[in-house]
Amino acid sequence: MRSSRYGWRVNHSAQCGGLLTDKYELTMLAAALRDGTAARRAGFEMFTRRLPEARRYGVVAGTGRFLQALAGFTFDDAALSLLSEFLDRQTVNFLADFRFRGDVDGYPEGELYFAGSPVLSVQGSFAECVVLETLLLSIFNHDTAIASAAARMVNAAGGRPLIEMGSRRTHEQAAVASARAAYLAGFAGTSNLEAHRRFGVPVLGTSAHAFTLLHTGVDGELAAFRAQVAAQGADTTLLVDTYDVTTGVANAVAAAGPNLGAVRIDSGELAVLAHQVRDQLDRLGATKTRIVVSGDLDEYGIAALRAAPVDSYGVGTALVTGSGVPAAGFVYKLVEVDGKPVHKRSTGKESQGGLKQALRVARESGIVTEEVVYPAGHPPAVDARARILTVPLVRGGDVVTETGATALAAARERVVAGLHSLPWEGLKLAHGEPAIPTRRIT
Repeated sequence: MRSSRYGWRVNHSAQCGGLLTDKYELTMLAAALRDGTAARRAGFEMFTRRLPEARRYGVVAGTGRFLQALAGFTFDDAALSLLSEFLDRQTVNFLADFRFRGDVDGYPEGELYFAGSPVLSVQGSFAECVVLETLLLSIFNHDTAIASAAARMVNAAGGRPLIEMGSRRTHEQAAVASARAAYLAGFAGTSNLEAHRRFGVPVLGTSAHAFTLLHTGVDGELAAFRAQVAAQGADTTLLVDTYDVTTGVANAVAAAGPNLGAVRIDSGELAVLAHQVRDQLDRLGATKTRIVVSGDLDEYGIAALRAAPVDSYGVGTALVTGSGVPAAGFVYKLVEVDGKPVHKRSTGKESQGGLKQALRVARESGIVTEEVVYPAGHPPAVDARARILTVPLVRGGDVVTETGATALAAARERVVAGLHSLPWEGLKLAHGEPAIPTRRIT
């Protein structure tokens, strides 16, 4: 901890999980404790009323991070001291012993979802469920937005690898979460080292324009390339557009030889340059040298490069901002009290009462035809090719599902299977209806 020059005390390493919330969660808690309703059995549900404009599906992400954060959602002495400034002693004492002891069910991470999908349900006392709202919404709204954008980019790339490289375009912690979400959705790796350490996401990267500019002089670019090859080997990726792309490619092959791993183009008319660079590389004998492109790409830009001889893509700003959709639009609503449904009727913000589960119906070919949402515990009689989506995540406060590397690998496979199961029109980038309809049974 250190003092800032303005007088307050700053401790960047200390963080109380319980304070990752909004004040009104705790003032509601205080009122409920006072009037005796805090212990009533409650059921909350997280869902989105509609998919973002132009999106035909979403990809659930953030489950693993939420379940890990749940264990740390407690209040230490410093937090309790802060909260005592506006909370009564009864509420502060309740929070001093707080630990979530309820149940959580939801869609597995990597599962596709649609408007009205019961992506997460939380059951327990009103007190312990209500205080989780901000935490879970902040995680799921961010990670799901990133994963959903990433899945569209992966589909647009048509099997070519993508690299997440947006750390410099977002908050430092959001960068780590974004890298995980992108990898979950099918990206090959990230430039972010903390995402590699924390989540095992493969880490990739070589050099920027600054390294080339450092080697000023007549043969500056060639000297920079030779230095990079000497340090990293001929399989490295050389950035060839600091000055002139044609000269850059010639210098790259001169520095590394015909076994050069890849060249990267970060500016200009990428489709035109990719064709020119491919032709030049082949003429220089570097027929196996790959071409990586980057520079403000989004799913539309990636799709436009399908016919170009591009081997992989680097994506930054568009990815970590959700490609125009920075939040998934999830809400967290009370839908059940003491086993009885409760309904919100606000205009445009209605909620359907009662806890719900869902299943997805498919043809024999595996192509899905509809999602069916039904009252929890009462699945409808449907075709044998229906698959139940909702699974247990937490029981009695204890996590009952894998949250580490194994779960992340399974989520990646789930995204691939989900995208393959959609009707072809559901994968289009153009505006349109959701990929499949949702049928609600009451």
